Amino acid sequence: MDSTLERLYEVVMDRKASPQEGSYTCYLFDKGLDKILKKVGEECAETIIAAKNDVPSDTVGEISDLIYHLMVMMAEKGIPLEDVLAELDRRALKIGNLKQMKQVDKES
Repeated sequence: MDSTLERLYEVVMDRKASPQEGSYTCYLFDKGLDKILKKVGEECAETIIAAKNDVPSDTVGEISDLIYHLMVMMAEKGIPLEDVLAELDRRALKIGNLKQMKQVDKES
């Protein structure tokens, strides 16, 4: 069974392969990587603001926008969803070292 993320990525990839007039996804592909990255940045900032404002429904909406725009970026750069999901699976199995995590936090 396909997950929601897989279905969304399939739609994004379909729009890239078979553009449809009036499609926002196709508009982003037509404008190119700079426009796509600008939208990723905007949605990231909006997600942060929504979370800070503590309105769960707004935060959910902004996270959804961010994920969508990240998928458009992935499609534009030829990054398969499977690669990202595999990396997330790998990380989910890892038991982190708290000391190392705190050091990373200090450095970022």
